[in-house]
This record gives sequence, C-alpha cells and structure tokens, in this order.
Amino acid sequence: MGLVSGTCFADSGNNVVCVDNNQEKLKKLKNGEVPIYEPGLETLFDRSVRENRLSFTDDLEAAVKHADIIFLCLPTPPGADGQADLSAVLSVGGQIGSMIESYKVIVNKSTVPVGTGDRVEAKVAKNCDKELFDVVSNPEFLREGAALDDFLKPERVVIGTDSTKAAELMELLYEPFVRSGNPIIIMDRRSSELTKYAANSFLATKISFMNEIANLCERVGANVDNVRRGIGTDSRVGKRFLFAGIGYGGSCFPKDVQALDYTADENDYNFNILKAVMDVNERQKTSIVEKMKLFYQNDLEGKTFGVWGLAFKPETDDVREAPAIYIIKALLEAGARIQAYDPEAIETFKTAIGEEVASQVTFVDTQNKATNGAEALIICTEWNEFRRPSFDEIRENLKSPVIFDGRNLYDLKRAKDAGFTYISVGRPMVS
Repeated sequence: MGLVSGTCFADSGNNVVCVDNNQEKLKKLKNGEVPIYEPGLETLFDRSVRENRLSFTDDLEAAVKHADIIFLCLPTPPGADGQADLSAVLSVGGQIGSMIESYKVIVNKSTVPVGTGDRVEAKVAKNCDKELFDVVSNPEFLREGAALDDFLKPERVVIGTDSTKAAELMELLYEPFVRSGNPIIIMDRRSSELTKYAANSFLATKISFMNEIANLCERVGANVDNVRRGIGTDSRVGKRFLFAGIGYGGSCFPKDVQALDYTADENDYNFNILKAVMDVNERQKTSIVEKMKLFYQNDLEGKTFGVWGLAFKPETDDVREAPAIYIIKALLEAGARIQAYDPEAIETFKTAIGEEVASQVTFVDTQNKATNGAEALIICTEWNEFRRPSFDEIRENLKSPVIFDGRNLYDLKRAKDAGFTYISVGRPMVS
C-alpha cells in the first residue's frame, strides 16, 4: 500500500520521499528493484524514479522537514485476540512530533481501529504545538493485483477530518484521480476509520454467505453457479463477491474482520454476524481436504498431489492467510506428498510456511510439472493461465484423471467431456 501510494502520487507530479527502516528493502528500491509483485507498478515506478519525483531514504527527519503531507503506511497486524497492533503507527507518530517546524497534515493511511487518530494526535502533540499539524484518516481501498487501477481511478476517496485546511490540502492532492466525477467524501475522523472495516467486513460476509450456500447446494443437489446468477442480477445484491470457493485470505479481509469484531467486543457489543463469517471462512479453507478424504476413503498416506496456486488470489505474490497454506499443511499431516506451482508466490510461500514444512513440499517451475505423476490435481488460486489448460496433457500426467477445484474454474460439461472426475465447490461432482 505504501509503495503503490507513493508511486502513484509521484506519477501525478508530486515529489515523494518514501521512508523505511528495512535496509534490505531500501537497497532494492534504490537500485530500481520493485520488491513486490503488482501488475503495472514497475512501469510507473521506473518513470517516477527516472524523473526524480520518487526517492527512498531511512532519514525520517529529513523527509518530514520537507513534506507538506505525511502518510503513515505502516503495518497493523492482528494479535492472537484479533486486536490490531498499533505499535508501529504510534511509534512513528511519536517520533514525528519533535521534527515538525511548519504546518503538516499527518495521514493515517494504514487500516486502524476507531480512535487511532486521537491516539496519534496525542503522541504528536507531546512534542509539537497542535497548531502545526492535523491528523487525518484516509483509508485505502486497494485490491492486490489491481492496486494501480484502484488508486488511479478510485470509486471514492474517503477523508476523515474536522479541519478545513487539512481537507482542502487532501482534496487538492486527490483531485487528479477523480476527474471522472467519482466523489471525495469528507467526514469525521472516527467515521472514516470505521468505513474501511465496515466495507471489508461486508464483502467478507458476502463471500462466507455464498460459501454456506455452496455447501448447502452440495447437499441438496443444486448448482451454486446458477444460484449466483439468479441473485447477482438483483441490483440490491450485486454480482461481485458472490463466487463460492475455499475462503478468503490476504492482508485485509482476515485482519479487518477480526479487528472490527474486537472493537465490538471492547465496546460490549456481540457482533454475531462477524463471528459467523470468521467461523465459516475457517472451515472453508480446508473443506477441499475433507472432500479428498471422502473420495479416497480417508487414505491419503503416500499419495502425491499436484497443487496449482499458492497466493491468496491471482496477480499477487501475497500468501498471507492463503487457503493453500492450510490445505497443504493438512495434506502433509495426512501423509500426502505435494508438488506445488504458482507463477509468482513460491518464494513468499516458502517463507510463510517455514523451512521445516517447505522442505516437505516439492516446488516446481511449471504447472505441468506439478501434475506429473500425481494422483490428482488441486486448484487453490484462480490464475488466468489455469483457466485454459491442456486437459489432454493433464490427463496424461496424472495417475488418474481427477481434479479437486477450489475455485470453480471449469465448466462441468467441459470437465466431464475431457474425461475427468471433477470435484468443485457447491456444484455436482461429474465423473
């Protein structure tokens, strides 16, 4: 989020200094290397660096001194109880106060609980006159894999502040991105902070609801694709986030739902819907393993399975809370062997699961190698290159023509005509 924001602001003509204390990351950035995979980012990054509008440093004080607007794009990971860890945000906020000599807008771009703006303001004010700064909430709504489009053409920009001066500066900054008429919504800071959590939690609710419908479809002999089309054309429901699968993952939905539920608990409110959303998603992550155990009569010992997709979604190398992590670990515990492929996320996946577990997985560099000699194919991520495979080649590579599809990539008739036993989510098994 920080690198995308900085690059897009620089590409629109602003001078941007990105500050980080990770020396390895800084070295890569200064050498022109983009340390994350995000489609289109490298082109804008190269141009902004070449035209000296985007630079990188570990000198926070120098960056603060010359800035009009300071964005806090810091990690807020969830604790064991779901509470967002604000230590990085509050630490940097405290440091900034002693560095401010002229008016600054300090922007909480990180996803933070309601009231964080008040806490950051108090931290800064310990070392700085309140007349010299305003703290603003400006939540991001970036989808990994489509972050540049989301930033450059936002459906809306939310700005939380009671300061007219800060609001005017923020509107001026975002004006180039909303020329098509999409709104810049000014509201109070606490409402802005809650807006991001509410948006992601609602979308997560849609996903878990459809996964519950899919599970019911399997029991009554219905097809979740037909149900999805039937309700998605209702304008009150909408078409998006109604695809059944093996659950949501990533950096936002899991932690934001947990954080909103924690906030509710802290305020003596039992947010029952959110608890159900999390319970459904937790079960859904390994639902495909339960289908495999049923299919193989609970005997997975010694069987080799090919896995396509490790990232939590396509067009990213992010594996945080990716269903593939839970599926692979469950299969290894059952005595199975794994041959895994992902176009971008193999290295991040190895880091996420740890050296001991990674050593038990065979990682391959093509999707066809993942199926070579495997008992069956498991699909965990809907990368485009998986949508039109050579079924003949897959069938020749596998010991038996079986596909467990956690993302419903293929038409049932097409899979059957290609000679596969095809087991997906919320749809009848074909064989």
